[in-house]
Amino acid sequence: MTEHHSDDLVGTISWRELAVEAAARLVACGVEAADLEARWMAEEASGIESRDWFLENAELARRRGVASFEEMLDRRLGGEPIQYVLGHWAFRRLDLTIDRRVLIPRPETELIVDLALRKIAARAIERPVVVDLGTGSGAIGLSIAAEHAKAEVIATDVSSGAIAVARANIAGLGRAGARVRIHEGSWFEAIPESHRGEIDVVVSNPPYIGEDEILPRSVIDWEPADALVAGPRGIECVEHLLVEARRWLAPGGAIILEMASDQTPAAAELARLAGYVEVVIEADLTRRPRFVSVSLP
Repeated sequence: MTEHHSDDLVGTISWRELAVEAAARLVACGVEAADLEARWMAEEASGIESRDWFLENAELARRRGVASFEEMLDRRLGGEPIQYVLGHWAFRRLDLTIDRRVLIPRPETELIVDLALRKIAARAIERPVVVDLGTGSGAIGLSIAAEHAKAEVIATDVSSGAIAVARANIAGLGRAGARVRIHEGSWFEAIPESHRGEIDVVVSNPPYIGEDEILPRSVIDWEPADALVAGPRGIECVEHLLVEARRWLAPGGAIILEMASDQTPAAAELARLAGYVEVVIEADLTRRPRFVSVSLP
């Protein structure tokens, strides 16, 4: 254990005690998972691994760690989502760096990775080319690269801030990161022309909120609006991607999109009219129909 000078100590308060006090303040502000969030912030500030929390949380707090903890607590009490406060969040097997330049990865979105891997397996593609449009933090595309040993992933985003976050997460992906390329630009415009007609699977969690829809304050006040709002109706990006994907997919290739549950019937109908086959509406973890998966003949 690293030695510390006594003047690094903050009185005689332990990390456990600090977490308990923080939880009480979070409860007073209406935070539902106050105990858990206080612990996460204490782990982050103290450097105690989550698995070791109950063994080491009696350690006395140090000045630098307490300063970091109080800064995080103030941000959370001010309404900032815990994911941004911590600066990272879990998505499937990954621990992703995130900040306000990208949407918070949500567990409901994890299923789109399973759907993509299922499509790849069904077609028995050895080295599939997968495109993640509007990648944000890189959650979907990087998960596919991490979970399929030979997938070549192209990730795109129109936001330079999101591109920077995704690049940071690629750097933390290890060897799988060598199979990921990232391009800045709007949807398919960011993809090199050489890939036209050669893409096996397109995945995207595009903006799908209408301009007049009311969102929780924790979302609209903190998450990037450009990644949330699609247009007056909310389905504009979904429609655009379904139409444009036909020019880029290989024969038999698939596109899988996440959207609002009330948009899936219209998206599925558009896909049929556009000549797609195997049009399937899939439910998320909460059993709401949130994904449309379609293929070219």
